[in-house]
Amino acid sequence: MLGSLVDAVTEKTREQGVLKPYIEGNPDCGWMVLDYGSVVVHLLSPQMRDYYQLEELWRRGKVVLHLQ
Repeated sequence: MLGSLVDAVTEKTREQGVLKPYIEGNPDCGWMVLDYGSVVVHLLSPQMRDYYQLEELWRRGKVVLHLQ
């Protein structure tokens, strides 16, 4: 699942002329980071989302995009 999300994000950003990001992690670890310099994309598996509960940590922040 995470590998497909990384592929989709990098494909869409490439279509917009954005260079390939630095990628940290792998699909098996449950958390991947795509670093575009001024923007960082975190992709988490459902298990990691439950474990870290980032939505609770950032509850005052504005949700820009929520994928399920």
